[in-house]
Amino acid sequence: MHEFSLICSLLETVIESAEKNGIKNVTRVKLIVGECHGALPEALSFAFNSLCPDTVCHGAALDIDIKEGVLLCTACGHKFPYAVLQNMCPGCGSFNPEIISGRELLLEYFEGE
Repeated sequence: MHEFSLICSLLETVIESAEKNGIKNVTRVKLIVGECHGALPEALSFAFNSLCPDTVCHGAALDIDIKEGVLLCTACGHKFPYAVLQNMCPGCGSFNPEIISGRELLLEYFEGE
């Protein structure tokens, strides 16, 4: 599960920023996860809850917003929503789409006191 390494990096960022800003207790962390990223929200939550004890994030809530994936057909220019295991353009039938949205994995913000 690569979600553990993703959350480990996220926690390093949050902990460092919290320390710089005098925050002793992080209460909420907000992530944006692109539908095409491949990180599973349930696995991210599990990793977050597993890695938070003994940190300033202990007990913090993890909010995950999923950003819709959008594909662009490189043959005809048609944009269409991402669907797992679908890479055929519904406009022309081409099999060469480009992901133009939905690869994000962003720490939007965190809250604390």
